[in-house]
Amino acid sequence: MKIAIVGSGYVGLVSGACFADFGHTVRCVDKDASKIAALREGRIPIFEPGLDTLVATNAAAGRIAFDTDLASAVAEADVVFIAVGTPSRRGDGFADLTYVYAAAREIAHSLRGYTVLVTKSTVPVGTGDEVERIVREARPDADFHVVSNPEFLREGAAIDDFKRPDRILVGSDEPRAREVMAEVYRPLYLNSAPIVYTSRRTAELTKYAANAFLATKITFINEMADLCEKVGADVQDVARGMGLDNRIGSKFLHAGPGYGGSCFPKDTLALIKTAQDFGAPSRIVETVAAVNEQRKRSMARRVIEACGGSVRGRTIALLGLTFKPNTDDMRDAPSLAVATALQDGGARVRAFDPEGMRQAALVLNDIAYAADAYGCVEGADAVVLVTEWNTFRALDLDRIGAAMKGRVFVDLRNVYKRAVMEAKGFQYHDVGRGGDAPGAARAADVAA
Repeated sequence: MKIAIVGSGYVGLVSGACFADFGHTVRCVDKDASKIAALREGRIPIFEPGLDTLVATNAAAGRIAFDTDLASAVAEADVVFIAVGTPSRRGDGFADLTYVYAAAREIAHSLRGYTVLVTKSTVPVGTGDEVERIVREARPDADFHVVSNPEFLREGAAIDDFKRPDRILVGSDEPRAREVMAEVYRPLYLNSAPIVYTSRRTAELTKYAANAFLATKITFINEMADLCEKVGADVQDVARGMGLDNRIGSKFLHAGPGYGGSCFPKDTLALIKTAQDFGAPSRIVETVAAVNEQRKRSMARRVIEACGGSVRGRTIALLGLTFKPNTDDMRDAPSLAVATALQDGGARVRAFDPEGMRQAALVLNDIAYAADAYGCVEGADAVVLVTEWNTFRALDLDRIGAAMKGRVFVDLRNVYKRAVMEAKGFQYHDVGRGGDAPGAARAADVAA
């Protein structure tokens, strides 16, 4: 099939490359001429493992091309995916649909023959209705249907998620549109990927509901981590004990500095606003969003306490900046709050991240960047492990200790074992792994 993808950002580029790898003919369109020029030269504007190879292979085979000419791409397409950004709107946190609606207006004038118009961007309930209204108003004669087909891609594992999805959600009640979407995803038949057909509004809401639930799991285990520290329990054992229950599952039960990225913060806020607008406020999600924001800054307080109550004039080394490993995405990363709060406390902050420093430099001020982890910790009073990149999982601890000025090591991802770190002479601080005798005694006293 001939597919046009409007928007060559993270979702559009990954989707386009994977569709091309399925054998479809794909044209990715973007208004940013410099981005299109880079893509034509094989330079990928984002970091996603395997994406550069996938794009290069399919470009060489003639299955994927990049263009700024939306009109010709849409005119030739059987299916047009809208994959433009929907950032949180200033003031109220609602999804900004400016780019979605602008794309719909432009697409309308170029439609030729029956076309399925698909919203791939994450959009609030009712967006598909408005896209349909915009196109109908501009082109009353057009033969098209609007479908919701939300993405469920994890940054760092997006290609595998696309090719081996848990489910494919198609929001449309129109038989013709469903047939076209079934053909688009037919190559996944051998992988037994289930296609779930729903109404358009149901599909739109399901995306937000899924992300809000996962954000809730993360926030819940983070609050349990705080409780574990008070009562002398180990949050990793608690999470394992919970996760072995098939009704709960083990994923997203890893205590840490809070969630970030392009989806969870934005989508929880958009769901909160939608629920409020429809008179059915989601108090649980409201609390999740509030607790998560508080937690990020509380991680900096944890570092300050580990340094004896003050970091003024001290050098703090941050290992990892991106919100998770295997991405260069800095959007709402916990490191932003941690670094800023440490600077507010008078600290000098030095950082290293395998992929995120270029993006971090755009949003963080007065940070010194190192070439590697060992350069980052040189002369540091304290080290904070913020993002659990694989390169940080087996550090030469003797070399780290020798390079540091102080011995404080704050592990916000629970990568290392306390006994090992203390044996190496570090003042080690983790998240939610209590269990020492004083904590257990306090818990017993409370119970009594």
